[in-house]
Amino acid sequence: MGLITQILTLPLAPVRGTVWVLERVLEAAEDKYYDPVPVEQELAALEKALLAGDIDEETFDRREDELLDRLDEIRAHKQYSDT
Repeated sequence: MGLITQILTLPLAPVRGTVWVLERVLEAAEDKYYDPVPVEQELAALEKALLAGDIDEETFDRREDELLDRLDEIRAHKQYSDT
């Protein structure tokens, strides 16, 4: 039965291959999107900009809140995907 199934589903091989590639692309995109390192680096750069006087306190607070929310989202996703 395995040989017959393989022969009958052979025309679907390109579709299966395309689906596999798309799944790998999606995994890579998710890995990059949920990587906390760039967000942490941006937080550090933001603090340096504040200390250097390049941005004001209000801009710092607003952007810091956005970045911390993003880190919370990343942590929640990692916790969800680990369970």
